[in-house]
Amino acid sequence: MSPPLQDEPAPAGPSSVSPEFSENAERIAAAVGAAPSVAGLSGGRLGGVGTYLPGRRVTGVVIRADELEVHVIGRYGTPVTEIASDVRRAAEPFAGDRTVHVIIEDLA
Repeated sequence: MSPPLQDEPAPAGPSSVSPEFSENAERIAAAVGAAPSVAGLSGGRLGGVGTYLPGRRVTGVVIRADELEVHVIGRYGTPVTEIASDVRRAAEPFAGDRTVHVIIEDLA
């Protein structure tokens, strides 16, 4: 796995995160959170999974150079294959050439 983009050395200037990067993380979170089989996004077992932006964190979305990881809590009673398909379908428009990995952390 490649390291998360937000952990790369910060360029000189006022912000280390490009506006496109932060916009994509927030758009992915909104699209995935609206999927019918998703109860919410998950910060992982210890709560540290997310994209760290200046002054805030987008929980459950990790964007790397060549992959996108989305951690979710699925709706109970929905097959996990359907949850994964819904998440992938919601995230792919924002993923570009990145592979989308779906991690179903829990069911609610």
